Amino acid sequence: MNCDEFVELVTAYLDGALDAHTAARFIEHLAACDGCERYLEQIRHTVGELHHLPGDSLAGHARDRLLAAFRDWPGAAAP
Repeated sequence: MNCDEFVELVTAYLDGALDAHTAARFIEHLAACDGCERYLEQIRHTVGELHHLPGDSLAGHARDRLLAAFRDWPGAAAP
C-alpha cells in the first residue's frame, strides 16, 4: 500500500469498514510510515474535536454552500 491509498482508506479504517486483508495492509503501511502515522493521528484528533461541536451550529444556507463547494472534489461522497 502506498500513502495515497492509505489516505483514501483512513475513514473506512476508523469506521471499522475495511475487510481483513485491506486492514492488514493498512496497518502494515502504518507501521512503516511515520508520515501516515501522523496523518492518522491528526484525523483522529480532528474527529474527536468535531464531536464537541453542537450539531445544529451551521445555518442551512451555509451548509448548502459548503456541500456544493466540495461536491465536485475527487473522491467526494454525496451526502
